[in-house]
Amino acid sequence: MSTLQTRHESQTSPPSGPPARRRRTRGKVAARTSWSLGLLALPAVVFFLIFNYLPMAGLVVAFKEFDVNLGIFGSPWNGLENFAYFLESGDAARILFNTLFLNVLFLGATLAAGIILAIMLNEIRGTFFKRASQSVVFFPYFVSPVVISIILQVLLAGASGGGGAVNDAMAGFGLPTVDWYTEPGPWPWILTVVKIWQLGGYLSVIFLAAITGIPEEVYEAGMIDGASRAQMAWRITLPLLKPTAAVLLVLGVGRIFYGDFGTIYAIIGDNGTLFENTDVIDTYVFRALRQLGDFGTTAAIGLFQSIVGFVLVVIAVLIQRKYSKETSIL
Repeated sequence: MSTLQTRHESQTSPPSGPPARRRRTRGKVAARTSWSLGLLALPAVVFFLIFNYLPMAGLVVAFKEFDVNLGIFGSPWNGLENFAYFLESGDAARILFNTLFLNVLFLGATLAAGIILAIMLNEIRGTFFKRASQSVVFFPYFVSPVVISIILQVLLAGASGGGGAVNDAMAGFGLPTVDWYTEPGPWPWILTVVKIWQLGGYLSVIFLAAITGIPEEVYEAGMIDGASRAQMAWRITLPLLKPTAAVLLVLGVGRIFYGDFGTIYAIIGDNGTLFENTDVIDTYVFRALRQLGDFGTTAAIGLFQSIVGFVLVVIAVLIQRKYSKETSIL
C-alpha cells in the first residue's frame, strides 16, 4: 500500500530539478518578449485610439439636427431623419448604383491586371530589365490624381472639347471625334482604365512577392513532366495565387461602398454633365457638405457606408470559408 501511495505521489507531484528550472526560464523569456513587443506596438495602438476610435463619438451627429452653435452633443436629436432624407431623395438610387458598379469594375480589373503583370514580370529572365520593368509599372501608384486629371485633359481635350490626342488619332483613322467631357457613357470605362494604370503595378508587386514564395521544386516537377512556361504559369502559378487574391478581394469588398474620391473628383470635378455615371457617395457627400453645410445628412451617409462595408466583409468572409476554407483569412 505504501509503495502504491509513493508511486501515486511521485506521479502527481510537480517536477523539480533542471526541467522545472528550464520551464521557468522559458516562461520569463516569453514574458519579457511579450512586454517588448507590447511596447513596440504601443505607439500604433495610441495612434489608432486617438485618430480612429475616439472620433467615433462624433457619429451621434448622424442622428441629430446639427447646429454649430450648440455643438455635437448639444444639438437636438432627430432620430433617423437624416438617413431617410438621403434614401428618399431622387439621387440615392443612382449614387448607390454608381458607387457599387464603379467599385466592382475597379476591383475586378485591378486584381486581374495585377495577376497578369506579376506573371509577366516573373517570366522575365534578365535581372536588370526585370527590375526596371517593376519600377516602371509601379511608378503610376505615386502619381497625384491632379496630375492624372491633367494627363486626361491632354488626351481627351479637356472640358472645352475639340482636339486632344485621342480625337486626333480617331480622326486620322476616319472615325468621328467625341467631346468626352460632355458624354457620360464612356466614363466608367475611362475611370477603370485609369485605375488599372494606377494600381495594376502596385498589386503586381504583391502578387510577385507571393510567386517568389512558391517552391522551385514545383516548377522543376512541371519541367520534368514536359510542361511549357505558359502551362506552368496557368497550371501552377495562377492556382497558387488564389490565397493572396482572396485576401485582397475580401479587403476590396470591405471598401466597395467607398468611391475613390481623390481620383474621381480630381478628374470629374463639378462637371454636372458627367454625374449620371460618375457621381459616387463620396463626391456626393463632399458637394452636400460644401454647398449645403448639412453635417447631419453627410454623417448619416458616412455611417451608412461603414455599416454596409462591414456587412459585406462578413458576407465575403463567410462565403470564402464555405467554398474555399484553405484560403480564408479567418
